[in-house]
Amino acid sequence: MRLNTVLSLVETHRKGVATPPETIRRCYERIRALGDPGIFITLRDEDEAVAEAQGVTNNGDFYGVPVVVKDNIDVAGMPTTAACPVFAYQAGDDAEVVKRLKRAGAIIIGKTNLDQFATGLVGLRTPYPAPRNPLRRDLIPGGSSAGSAVAVATGIVPLAIGTDTAGSGRVPAMFNNIVGLKPSLGLISTRGVVPACRTLDCVSVFALSVDDAWTALRAMAGYDPNDPYSRERPLAMLGSAPTRARLGVPLTSQRLFFGDGRAAADYEAALSRLKHLGFRLTEVDMEPFTETAQLLYQGPWLAERYLAARKVLEENPNALHPVTRAIIAPGANLKASDTFAAFYRLAQLRRAADDIF
Repeated sequence: MRLNTVLSLVETHRKGVATPPETIRRCYERIRALGDPGIFITLRDEDEAVAEAQGVTNNGDFYGVPVVVKDNIDVAGMPTTAACPVFAYQAGDDAEVVKRLKRAGAIIIGKTNLDQFATGLVGLRTPYPAPRNPLRRDLIPGGSSAGSAVAVATGIVPLAIGTDTAGSGRVPAMFNNIVGLKPSLGLISTRGVVPACRTLDCVSVFALSVDDAWTALRAMAGYDPNDPYSRERPLAMLGSAPTRARLGVPLTSQRLFFGDGRAAADYEAALSRLKHLGFRLTEVDMEPFTETAQLLYQGPWLAERYLAARKVLEENPNALHPVTRAIIAPGANLKASDTFAAFYRLAQLRRAADDIF
């Protein structure tokens, strides 16, 4: 099945080959045909979405394009659950990113499944049915933005938004063979997003092509004075990779595949292809990066995850997935001295990373 991209759909609408309401109807037909109960936590009423599509104007980059939203991002009039029913609340306003997509002509059709409180990379830590990987039924969908990635990979929508704190916007893209884009920190507002680690959270993009992902980034990016973590970051034009670009790759001794020979062979094949394309590969010591990553789940940043789920943990801890609870609960016992010690170590690791680059 040929999947429609954002750019092709907008062109189809502008040429009158199809109308936005017809496109929205096809989304729902596709949902019914797939029969996967794990993609959506909340699906918008079809007639309501079609009615909105009838009134959309054709002057935006997403003219009549259907979009889905990870269910830790607010959409006005729909519940936000973070995959935890007792946490759920009815959103009274759109998250800033949703407002910007709507202004560009997008039609939101539903809220997608995720690893609870966006904690995990598997897509299975949810009280709802897990989304099915459309490529292979024996593979996980990847998380935490599992539903968003599967919705794009199955052709329900050409674009979805998720979040990415530690890989949640890139791992599901990899598992579903689509494009995942994590923006620079602060480039896209996180106002209206249930935090995982508020100081590190990013709204991410899932798309079928790099051009579509970049179109979405342009629509969503921009300083938000009402988000204390928003940053003034200029957005350059999308260009091709420079010739003879230099790419860092892990030292051979640091390439861990845990006995998976196929993965090791595929990695070597990818390096060979990059060389063939003209890239220069340089081995670098990944230890500073690995230690930095470990701080996110083994350091005081767990306290940020605890703050996001604190009310549920204190009042109804059994409502949390057992793995999610085991990860987040220790965040309640961290001390300020632990935090500053980790800040000092992070500064050292950042300097080591700067030296490598």
